[in-house]
Amino acid sequence: MDNDIQSKILSAVEKRFDEQTDFLCELTSHPSTRGNEQSAQDLMARAMAERGYEVDRWQVDVKDIEHLPGFSPVIGNYDDAVNVVGTHSSSSRKGRSLILNGHIDVVPEGPLEMWERPPYEPWKDGDWLYGRGAGDMKAGLVANLYALDAIRDAGFAPAADVFVQSVVEEECTGNGALACLQRGYRADAALIPEPFAETLTIAQIGVIWFQVHLKGLPVHVLEAGSGSNAIEASIPLIAALHELEARWNRPEKKHACYCGIDHPINLNIGKIQGGDWTSSVPAWCCFDVRIAIYPGQDINEAKAEIEAVLNEAANKHPFLKKNRPEITYHGFLAEGYALAEHQGEAAGAAIATLEDVHKQVTGTDLEKIAVTATTDARFFGLYMDTPALVYGPKAEAIHGFNERVDLQSVRRNTQTIAMFIAQWCGLEKL
Repeated sequence: MDNDIQSKILSAVEKRFDEQTDFLCELTSHPSTRGNEQSAQDLMARAMAERGYEVDRWQVDVKDIEHLPGFSPVIGNYDDAVNVVGTHSSSSRKGRSLILNGHIDVVPEGPLEMWERPPYEPWKDGDWLYGRGAGDMKAGLVANLYALDAIRDAGFAPAADVFVQSVVEEECTGNGALACLQRGYRADAALIPEPFAETLTIAQIGVIWFQVHLKGLPVHVLEAGSGSNAIEASIPLIAALHELEARWNRPEKKHACYCGIDHPINLNIGKIQGGDWTSSVPAWCCFDVRIAIYPGQDINEAKAEIEAVLNEAANKHPFLKKNRPEITYHGFLAEGYALAEHQGEAAGAAIATLEDVHKQVTGTDLEKIAVTATTDARFFGLYMDTPALVYGPKAEAIHGFNERVDLQSVRRNTQTIAMFIAQWCGLEKL
């Protein structure tokens, strides 16, 4: 790329960065937890329309996607699940097309008293911007928009179609990204600025969510020995699942990308409920589980192993042996994805392009990592055969209290995305 053009693009990011930060604060102020994303999506749709993009806003319909590979089962309806995509249409289409993807949904904030300040009243402290969703991943969503702005401010437009996607459901199913595939959005590569500190994700785990429902035999606590406590019965079943977790973390079980990671497969008991009265032996218990799987690990085989482990543990319990645990899958039923194993010329070209522009902006070589989380990259990589680059700013305490994103990292990330668009798509004069 011409040095003068490169300098103009980088400078354009700098000139707009205060505006970009203000927009990020505004977007972060919207409490876009699952089911409450509409106002944030309104803001994204307006921002896309103001930039002259063709805006596609639609309600995700389970019936449209439930038959597709990668669909995750859901509880409830999607009456409030809205996706937004802005399309830049190239006049020449001489370059390679690109999807800039990000999710608008955030996880619940938890007890408000544990936050230093209200989570939806974003605040700055030095180079850090605080607030729920500031890092995961509204900073990336905003970077996508302002990277394109920088190219326009430099007097150019991408010489290929670019689709800016703001999707729901990433934090619990990924069905928002899947709905974009069902809608027909395709490109030669995808870039997702998740907050992994300006590194490139070469592998991500898959995730399975499920609930375990247990029955008990209720009696008055004065004769507790004659009943069966459903809450206490969950303890050996949870222990059995942790034994499964340990087996999947053994060296001989690990995927090649995770050989250097001590504990890539993580099990989490995320919620537990049970019982109806303090002085009654609980007649029921339900606990929610998240467990990871490796790229290439068959989901159906993993489910069968989970169910076998739970049933074996139940066989050792006198009441559960005759009253089997019921297992319900909901939320994530996600395969792992390894960009490092993505075959084809496009994957190599996309990675090389990102390596080049990252070094131009940061002066350092691009670090490549395997992460123990999942992202929407799997939909592009596994079901579209489209290389998906996960590369975003530095953030801390995502999903925790006082979530924050490093604004200097956001600045560099925006510059790198802009340079990637320019090199991957090519440029045409306005």
